[in-house]
Order: sequence, then C-alpha cells, then structure tokens
Amino acid sequence: MIPTPLLAAVPFSIPLLFLVGVVGGVLATLAMDRAMDRLDEGWTPPSVASGVLTDTRPDAAPERLASVVHYVAGMLSGPLYVWLLLAVASVFGSVWLAALVAGALVYPLMVGFFALVVLPRSVGLARQRLERTRRAWAIEAAVYLLVLVPVVGVAAAVL
Repeated sequence: MIPTPLLAAVPFSIPLLFLVGVVGGVLATLAMDRAMDRLDEGWTPPSVASGVLTDTRPDAAPERLASVVHYVAGMLSGPLYVWLLLAVASVFGSVWLAALVAGALVYPLMVGFFALVVLPRSVGLARQRLERTRRAWAIEAAVYLLVLVPVVGVAAAVL
C-alpha cells in the first residue's frame, strides 16, 4: 500500500516524483563532483567507465565520454531510487522509512555495479589504484545518496 500523501493525486504525483528523482539525481551528481575533487582517485570512476566503453586505459579514455556517462548515470539513478522508494513504501507505508530503506538498497547496487561489473572490465589500471578507486567510488556514492534521499524524501512526503 502506497502512503496516503502519494495516493492523494496519483496521476499527477507519481510522474512528478519521478521528475523530482531526475532533478535530485542531477543535484546529487553535482554534490558528488565536489567529493570527487577532494579524493585522490575521485575522477577515476568516470574515466574507468569511459575506458570500458571504448576499450582503452582509463588514463587515455575520452574525457567527454567520461563526463557524459557520469552525468547521465547520475541523472538516471534518481528515477531508479524513486522506483525503489515507491516499492518500499508500498510495503512499509511510511515515506521516511521507505526513503531510508530505498537508500540502503541503492547504495550497494551503485557500489557493487561499479566494483563488480565495471572496474574488473577496465584495462590498464594499476593494481595499486584499484582499492583506492573502489574506496573513492564508495565515498562518492554515499555523498550522492546523502543529497538524493532527503530531496526525494521531502518531495514524496509533500506530494
């Protein structure tokens, strides 16, 4: 059962919540950028993704593609979070509990996808950089969710 605030105007509020997810994803990605600036391997994950897509070393991967992948993935992770929030809210009934549980579900998905699918396919990344890159991504994903969860949670509570 979806919580009452979300049911009040279902035809309008659900699509609007997905739009908030997109906007929240962009805001969260911009916050993630600040964290990336401060970490030694902070900008390596987008370069790894770009390198995997082009079969090149992360240090030689196209920067523009790395940026596009970074921002598109960040933008689209917002609606993924909203979908999980709605699914969890139908079980728990509380928007705030659902927001936290959905965040707890998205975090290992984000980190796991990068660490277990993308990073192992990377070529030319020195072994000593692998753990630092995983750690940087884990921190960046946490920063992302620290912005996205409250933005979407407030919108879900209000809608």
